[in-house]
Amino acid sequence: MLSILSAPAVMTMKYFLCVMGMVLIVEGLPYFAFPEKIKAYLAKISEIPDGTLRLIGLVSMIAGLVLLYFGRT
Repeated sequence: MLSILSAPAVMTMKYFLCVMGMVLIVEGLPYFAFPEKIKAYLAKISEIPDGTLRLIGLVSMIAGLVLLYFGRT
């Protein structure tokens, strides 16, 4: 049977799905373990100015890219 995707493409997709699964596990842990603290934390986030949240998001993305760079080399 012929496969539409090559072996490297299938391995890349499996790797991507594993990484996304790990991200969802890490993201879900605080909600599962500390739901009351998460509610309070999210209420405080609404008080932070948009510019500050954007800066935090930008720094987080850059840190993630740096980690990916060093992890892949």
